[in-house]
Amino acid sequence: MTAETHLQGVEISAAQFFEIWHHYDSDGNGYMDGKELQNFIQELQQARKKAGLDLTPEMKAFVDQYGKTTDGKIGIVELAQILPTEENFLLFFRCQQLKSSEDFMQTWRKYDSDHSGFIDSEELKSFLKDLLQKANKQIEDSKLTEYTEIMLRMFDANNDGKLELTELARLLPVQENFLIKFQGVKMCAKEFNKAFEMYDQDGNGYIDEHELDALLKDLCEKNKKELDINNLATYKKSIMALSDGGKLYRAELALILCAEEN
Repeated sequence: MTAETHLQGVEISAAQFFEIWHHYDSDGNGYMDGKELQNFIQELQQARKKAGLDLTPEMKAFVDQYGKTTDGKIGIVELAQILPTEENFLLFFRCQQLKSSEDFMQTWRKYDSDHSGFIDSEELKSFLKDLLQKANKQIEDSKLTEYTEIMLRMFDANNDGKLELTELARLLPVQENFLIKFQGVKMCAKEFNKAFEMYDQDGNGYIDEHELDALLKDLCEKNKKELDINNLATYKKSIMALSDGGKLYRAELALILCAEEN
């Protein structure tokens, strides 16, 4: 079955949802935008009509919002809001625990318990189990394992079998994902280390809230296209959610500001 055929379904399985996303996010950047989004909307309308089904109210609102613009952008969360997806799987994208970037960062700190900078399959499985429990849902371990594998396939952009902060952040709605803003301002390791040492003014090995404030102000001034200084407080609050009792260590700040080097 093709992704277009899956769109005709009354309820879409987790695996089918993954196939639909993978098909329409053709460049693999984690979002549907431009031609990708327009193709999805057109084929969604055609598939529903072919199946003798009207657009649901959610689908119609979505088409009205994105159907006439070429600069729209949606992530996995937005897609999950309109497709009739298997209930338990859908909960991962609607969980109130991840309603903001700050909540997401706090959740990341909890599950990246070894501060490795990524969540492996077992940590991800615990993360998903916790989300379901918070929603008062119980599922068999085999189903949870299936969901874990599918989530890895959906979010693991570099196929290394584990999820980094920016990969798992796709659980956030596009408008809430502040990490998108920082993709264009990341520094190489040498630049990042130099910046960290500059703003760690007392040389104690971590940056506190005031030192981070100074760093972010300078970043906003230098990168006005990507970062809005009016959102400085939001940026700071989200990043400080990674801190250890108000101490933001080099490794945690690197997750936001340091680009991977090949």
